Amino acid sequence: MKKFILLLVTVLFFSGLSAKDYQLTSPSGKLSVTISINEVATYSVTLNGTGIVAPSEIAMELTDGSVWGNNEKVKKAKTTSVSQELHPVVQRKNEAIIDEYNQLTLSFKDHSLEFKAYDEGVAYRWVSDLKGDYKVKNEVITFAFPADRNIWFPEEESMMTHQEREYLREKLSNVGSDRFCSTGMLVDGGGSVKVYISESGLMDYAGMYLRGCDNDPFALVGKFAPVVLKERAMNDRDVKPVETADYIAQCSGPRVFPWRVMLITENDAGLVQSNLIYKLAPRQKIENTDWIKPGKVAWDWWNANNIYGVDFESGVNNATYKYYIDFASKYGLDYIILDEGWYHLGDVLNVVDEINIQELVDYGKQKNVDIILWVVWKSLDDKLTEALDQFQKWGVKGIKVDFMQRDDQWMVNFYERCALECAKRELLVDYHGAYKPSGLDRAYPNVISFEGVKGLENAKWSNLPDPEHDLTLPFIRMVAGPMDFTPGSMINKTKTNFNPVFTEPMSQGTRCHQLGMYVVFESPLQMLADNPSNYYREPGCMEFLSVVPTVWDDTKVLDAKVSDYIAVARRSGNTWYMGAMTDWDPRSLDLELDFLGEGTYTMKIWKDGVNAAKHAADFAQETLDVTANSTVKVNMAPGGGWVAVITRK
Repeated sequence: MKKFILLLVTVLFFSGLSAKDYQLTSPSGKLSVTISINEVATYSVTLNGTGIVAPSEIAMELTDGSVWGNNEKVKKAKTTSVSQELHPVVQRKNEAIIDEYNQLTLSFKDHSLEFKAYDEGVAYRWVSDLKGDYKVKNEVITFAFPADRNIWFPEEESMMTHQEREYLREKLSNVGSDRFCSTGMLVDGGGSVKVYISESGLMDYAGMYLRGCDNDPFALVGKFAPVVLKERAMNDRDVKPVETADYIAQCSGPRVFPWRVMLITENDAGLVQSNLIYKLAPRQKIENTDWIKPGKVAWDWWNANNIYGVDFESGVNNATYKYYIDFASKYGLDYIILDEGWYHLGDVLNVVDEINIQELVDYGKQKNVDIILWVVWKSLDDKLTEALDQFQKWGVKGIKVDFMQRDDQWMVNFYERCALECAKRELLVDYHGAYKPSGLDRAYPNVISFEGVKGLENAKWSNLPDPEHDLTLPFIRMVAGPMDFTPGSMINKTKTNFNPVFTEPMSQGTRCHQLGMYVVFESPLQMLADNPSNYYREPGCMEFLSVVPTVWDDTKVLDAKVSDYIAVARRSGNTWYMGAMTDWDPRSLDLELDFLGEGTYTMKIWKDGVNAAKHAADFAQETLDVTANSTVKVNMAPGGGWVAVITRK
C-alpha cells in the first residue's frame, strides 16, 4: 500500500470574488498559470516569465445547453500547497516519488475547475457536483502556442485504433482540423523547452485526441470518440461502432473528469525522468497487492514458436511450452506466455487439443515459472466471470488482453472492469491493442503494462520500428507509463540488411541496441521476444538478460536528446544498471558515474563490437574498476547501444 506523508497544507479561502484573473505558480515559482474567467474561460502558462502556452479556451458542454466555463461567476477560490511522498506498489522508475504542487480550485454553482502547478508541469480538470443523470456533449480543450512550433505528431486515421503510430515531424500550421493524433504528443516549445501533452485519470470517460484548429494555426484542440449506441462484431476481435450518440459521456452524480496534462521541461531528460502522469492518477482502489509480481517473460508469438534442435515438432503444443518453461527456469525468468493459438478463437474456454493448461501450470510450478494467457478482449468479455474463475482455478498468474482498439467511454470502462475482476482473482493484466496508459495502473497496480506502441512485433511485417523510432519512444510514449515494446531480438541487422520476415523475425540496429532497451524502456512485465533456441546460443547476452530487473528503486537520466540518443542509469537494490542507445548516427558519450556511492565498483560492460556497423550482431564485453569520480566513454555504432552492470567490490 502507498504511504502518503502530508508535509504541508495551506488553505486560503476567498468568498464573493469579483476578480476575473487568477494566478497559480509552481512550488519554485518557475511555472506560472493565469486562469481568466470572462465570457469564456482561458488559461495560459509561462516558464521563467516566458510564454509557453498562449491563452487557451476551455469549457465543458452538456446536452442540456449549459456550458461550464462560459459567462461564469466564481463563488469561491481555494489554493492549496501539498508536499507528499508516494510509494508505488510497482516501481517503474523510483521507490519513492516526491509529489509537490500548488492547487487552485475555482468553485461555481454546481461544478468546479481545478488547476495543479508542479515544477515539471501543469494540469487541470473539471469536477461535477451535479446530482442525477446528465450527458457531456463535448469538452472544449485548447493548447495554443505563441508561434508555429515543431511537433511530434502520432497521426491517427480513425478512432478505431491500437494507437501504434509513427511520430511524424510536423509544424503546427500543417495540422488542420481534418488531421488528428492520439496522445501523448510532443511540442518543441522553443530553445530547449519541450511540452508533452496527454491526460491522466481517464476513468468512465472518452480518451482525448488532438486535432488542428481552423481558427488558430498554432493551436491544437480536443477531439473525442462519441458514446457508442450500436456496434457490429466483424470477427472475434474487431467490434466496430455503427451508430453513435451526439455526446461523449453519460454521467450520474458528482464525479471528477480526467486531468489535461502539460509536462513542461527545460531539457529532454526531464521527459524521461517525469512521474507526472502517475502523480495525477487516481489513488489505489484495491487493498491486497502483496501477490503482484513484476518480472521477465519468455514470449512465443514474435518468434512463431519456431524453436529448433529438439526431437519434437514445434508449435502450439505442450512439448513446445515445456521447452519455454525450461528456458525460463534456467535463466530465472518469472513467466512464459501462451499467445494466440492455445484456444479456439471465439471461445476462451475451448482449449485446443494440443494444449493442457493445468499440466503446463503444474510443470511450471516445479520450475518456479508461472503462466500468462493471451486472450482477445471480446471473447474474454463474453465469458468474463466464468473464464477468470477458470484461469484462477488452473493457477494462471495473469492475462494479456488484446485488440480493444477503442477508447470510447464504454471501452474505457471495460479496462477498469477487467482490472478489478482480475485483481479479485490475483491476476496480472497486460493490455495490448490498447490506448496509452493514463493512470489506471496506479488505481489498479495489477495492470502491469500496456502496449499502445509501435513495438518490435511490427518488425515481422514492416520497416518500423527502427533506431530513430526507438529513440523517440522514451520521450513521448513512455512518459505516459509502462510500455510493452517486447524487446530482445537476437537476429540483428544494419539498415541495409534488414528484411521483414514473419516466422524468423529480426530487428534493426545492433545487438547492444536491443540489450539497451532493457534498461531504457520501462515495463514491469518485460518480454524476451526471441526464440529460446536463439538465446541458448547467446550465453554472453543471457548473462545480462538473466539479471536485469524490470522495476527500479532509482532512475538517473545521464544524457538525452529526443529521437537521437539516451543514456540512463537505474538502481535496483545496491546494483546499478546503465543503458545507452543511439539512432542511425554513430555516437560517443562521456558518462559521469557521480551517482555511485563511496568506494570502488566493478563495471561489467556489453558494447557494440568493432564490426557492428557491418554485422549488427557483433558485440564485445569488458570489465572495469570504477568509482564515483570515473567517467566512462560509450562508443555506439549506427543504430547502436551499450549496457553495464555495476556492483560494489
